[in-house]
Amino acid sequence: MLRKENPKLPDTIRPAAKVETVLGPGIALQGTLTGKGGVRLEGSFEGKILLEGLLVVGETAKVISEEIRAHSVSVAGTIQANIVASRVHITRTGRVWGDVSTGSLSTEEGGFLKGRVQMQDADDSEAPTEAGES
Repeated sequence: MLRKENPKLPDTIRPAAKVETVLGPGIALQGTLTGKGGVRLEGSFEGKILLEGLLVVGETAKVISEEIRAHSVSVAGTIQANIVASRVHITRTGRVWGDVSTGSLSTEEGGFLKGRVQMQDADDSEAPTEAGES
């Protein structure tokens, strides 16, 4: 059977859903996390997070930060931080204490958010990097 290969998608519509780095359970890290790739956290992290890709906070993860900036954030664990992202998804086990600024917010039944939500227009939904902060 012949398979037709998919043409390469332009960067503007390609999903930013690839996890390239994992901080496993039982690992605790403090500092600044920056980069262009996707990161999955299963341990604990305290500090600044600035990602151009996906941030996945697993069920066993705990994140404490003043602010998280990423393209997309998926929360199944605990976050104590303000979140700025194009997309935010809170699963049924996810817990967020902080304000959320996003273009797209979704929550599963049982997901928890204590904070304010500010929805952005599509033109404003790009999460600025540290150098481009307004």
